[in-house]
Amino acid sequence: MGAILSFLGGSAFRMLFGEISSWVNKRQDHKFEQQRMLLQGKLDGEQHSRNLESLRVQAELGVKTIMVQADADERRVEAEAFKEAMIASRVPTGIAWVDAWNGIIRPAFGTAALALWLLAEHRTGWAFSAWSMDLAAVVIGYFFADRSLRKRGK
Repeated sequence: MGAILSFLGGSAFRMLFGEISSWVNKRQDHKFEQQRMLLQGKLDGEQHSRNLESLRVQAELGVKTIMVQADADERRVEAEAFKEAMIASRVPTGIAWVDAWNGIIRPAFGTAALALWLLAEHRTGWAFSAWSMDLAAVVIGYFFADRSLRKRGK
């Protein structure tokens, strides 16, 4: 009888212990899976937020790139139009006095401006003011540096 009680007690105990152990393991696995899913959801949400921010920044940069490109294109078109106007202004009209006027107006204006400036400096006893120094630097820079750089294609 002791053997039967021992057998049943051991088998029943083993079965009961196995079921309890299995239930505890499944419960722990279930909690682990829930925590993993919550953490994965949080990570996915953060990744989604980063993706949206990245798309927003890319869209802003794309708009800025388009705006900069449009400004550059506009400046290029304006520069080309100015260049064409300058070339067209040098084309002879066939009317002698108009062509002479067009040929002399810019040098005459430059000469008159230079004469007026030198007369003003002569009246002040050649004491150059800050404005006169700036003007002299611009004129020298334009006539010497700008032309020599333009000849070299810079």
